[in-house]
Amino acid sequence: MFCYRALDKISIETLHKTFLDAFSDYQVNIALPLWKFEQMLQRRGYVSQLSIGAFENEILVGFILNGFRSWNGKPTVYDLGTGVIVEYRRQGITSNMLLNIKELLKQKQVEQYLLEVIESNTSAVSLYKKQGFEIQREFSCFQLDKRKYNPITTCKVERVNRIDLGQLTDFWDFKPSWQNSIDSINAVPEEFLYSIVRLDNTIVGYGIIDKRTGDIPQIAVNRHYRGRGIARSIMTEMIKNTESAFLMLIMNPNLQKISYWN
Repeated sequence: MFCYRALDKISIETLHKTFLDAFSDYQVNIALPLWKFEQMLQRRGYVSQLSIGAFENEILVGFILNGFRSWNGKPTVYDLGTGVIVEYRRQGITSNMLLNIKELLKQKQVEQYLLEVIESNTSAVSLYKKQGFEIQREFSCFQLDKRKYNPITTCKVERVNRIDLGQLTDFWDFKPSWQNSIDSINAVPEEFLYSIVRLDNTIVGYGIIDKRTGDIPQIAVNRHYRGRGIARSIMTEMIKNTESAFLMLIMNPNLQKISYWN
């Protein structure tokens, strides 16, 4: 018999252990030490009171970790991780947790519930559709091995302490995903390095990279200055300044990705 309740009294260490157990057979290898797990929660706006756990004899066996922010002008909860330990699957736990979440969000007057799922995880996609979720957009995830990157610099790249990203949204071709949004970057600003290119004292391109993980939440160039190697120069600078051997970038698959880096 399972019971379901909020995660506000569950330690980060317990969440981390259960998270690793639940994702031990995931399609993508998840190397997530405790510090990185804590950073993920903070970056994505984790709220324990809006998150649900499934318990058997007081042991956490499943969870939905939720964050909360305004998204497109509406109070929104974001599912930053849903999982069930392998031996407890196919017992309706995820469906029951989602039902509990729905009731909780109604009580809190939350207008939207947002999540992301890997397309190849067909069982999860099917489950979410049955629960009433609708696909809004798709992303592609790219990984770059630093050893295979050909460094090219065609313009001066500066390192700065912070960037006022709200002033640069016109550079975007698409709105970043939740975990790469301005709010997510500002939640853990000390984790990132910020690079910019200026022309005539005006920022015409910028990039942000996680110092340790190589994650690139945002990189963009003013439309009027593309095709000049600005993005490539920023990439070259960022690659030199992250500890990770690999870089990760999430993009809209409909963009002309190859020409963007020329």
